[in-house]
Amino acid sequence: MADEEHVVARESDIDDGERLIVDIKGRDVAIFNIDGEYHAYINWCAHQSGPCCEGRRTGTTDASFDRETLEQTLTYSREGEILNCPWHGWEYDIKTGECLSRSGVRLPSFPVQVDEGKIIVSF
Repeated sequence: MADEEHVVARESDIDDGERLIVDIKGRDVAIFNIDGEYHAYINWCAHQSGPCCEGRRTGTTDASFDRETLEQTLTYSREGEILNCPWHGWEYDIKTGECLSRSGVRLPSFPVQVDEGKIIVSF
């Protein structure tokens, strides 16, 4: 069965850094606006099926280690681009859907396009 296009909102409905959770065919789908780009995911966490897309948006800590000086550096970055599942804290990159701590795990995503100010999700 081919994907159907669903108009879910207008661009003005989702401010930069915000999200909107809508029902498409009986499924909760979250649409995020990150720096003017829209990303759509099923509201489902790979860990224990929690409502991941309802979680806090935060950043992440990047670590580096210099083998010569044995110094480590921690830097907080990507504020607002990381999604934390409210049940157990699994973290996902909102731009890619990838889990930060589990290689190969990602949120189920859907194509999003904007046409004449309308946000359209193919589902």
